[in-house]
Amino acid sequence: MFIDHDYIEKILEEAKNVSKEEIQGVIDKAKKREGLNHKEVAILLQIEDKNQMDQIFKLAGEIKESIYGKRIVMFAPLYVSNHCVNNCVYCGYKRDNKFPRRKLTQEEVATEVKILESMGHKRIALEVGEDPINVPIDYILECIDTIYKTQNDNGEIRRINVNIAATTTENYRKLKNANIGTYILFQETYHKPTYEKMHPKSIKGDYDYHLHSFDRAMEAGIDDVGGGVLFGLADPKFEVLALMLHNEHLEEKFKVGFHTISVPRLKKAEGMSLEDFPNILDDETFKKVVAIIRIAVPFTGIILSTRENKEIRRELLRYGVSQISAGSVTGVGGYKEKEEGRSVNQFETSDERSPLEVLKELVSDGYIPSYCTACYRKGRTGERFMVLAKTGEIQNVCEPNALMSLVEYALDYGDEEIKKQVDELIESIKDDFQKQNVRKMVESRIERLKNGERDLYV
Repeated sequence: MFIDHDYIEKILEEAKNVSKEEIQGVIDKAKKREGLNHKEVAILLQIEDKNQMDQIFKLAGEIKESIYGKRIVMFAPLYVSNHCVNNCVYCGYKRDNKFPRRKLTQEEVATEVKILESMGHKRIALEVGEDPINVPIDYILECIDTIYKTQNDNGEIRRINVNIAATTTENYRKLKNANIGTYILFQETYHKPTYEKMHPKSIKGDYDYHLHSFDRAMEAGIDDVGGGVLFGLADPKFEVLALMLHNEHLEEKFKVGFHTISVPRLKKAEGMSLEDFPNILDDETFKKVVAIIRIAVPFTGIILSTRENKEIRRELLRYGVSQISAGSVTGVGGYKEKEEGRSVNQFETSDERSPLEVLKELVSDGYIPSYCTACYRKGRTGERFMVLAKTGEIQNVCEPNALMSLVEYALDYGDEEIKKQVDELIESIKDDFQKQNVRKMVESRIERLKNGERDLYV
């Protein structure tokens, strides 16, 4: 078993007694970007000194920008069913919660997609509960087909990441053939006793089957997988080290680890009380965890959702987060019903701003919000993507494409304020593109975008 509980506990115990000087030595090594071993990651997780923590935050931000530049990937979730046979203690969709269950018809799926696309989204995360009878794989495949085929005035959803329950190699092969992007699955917690406690009398309660889901997915040909835990269920230090072990397992077996790591933090949901969870992370611990993950796995995307409020999201973008959701609704059919207050959400969201409001803040802070999906359509996935990331070449693709997608957004969905912001941003980064030898190409494609052409990505 690649998640060795005794080994993780031993490493964490050894790290407890290190001196401030030893911690500084690990920080200095991290600055060289030559990689950290498990003990060194555990040592960083012990930091309490403010000066040392500030060094970690600064380094995490520098690492992220050196690889991916100023681009921040944008997406939104799409919930198509809240049927679920599991009884996960922390989840609003759990079996014991009594409310009208539903799944969207294909017509309703198309309606939700049109609303999402009208908000500017081109990339979504498809979300469903686990119910093999009411929500079989064929239903999910039908939804994927509907989403890709639904056209709106200004385009369509170009990439579907899929977050569904652990399944069989055969079903993963079907998802691969349906042209999904990243397959996302949260282990929820790597701590096996806690995992079993959190999933009583549930299909999801099989820890080992859940843990090996990515093995089956990658054996089925899915290039990119996205992991994560629900921070707040178990000791966050244990979870971070377990994420590193899982990533290393995939790298050793498939030559590529996590494409993304999500960092959801436990939030209030129907039928549960946060007082029952002693491992809730305060803001400072959460920030530290995110920054250390960025340092430990520098080439992996880090995803932050609207579970967090806008202030935390804004700060964590400086510490290594590279993907955020915007305008999210976590109820089935929720985009249509948001104003009517009839949807049942899986959990509470904290950032209720529209995508346009989020984009304006991002641009004002110097970021390039990205709706680009070119890597998937041009085959830059899996090991090929990671090679580009590790050589630094991916930035020469990501930043120009991010800018072109932002121009496309401003033209098709923006108001005068965002158009002005984008023009000012283009002017401010022209010299950067000159250094990357792509300035002429970017300027030419932006002009073509303004003349009505679309999807001009490299």
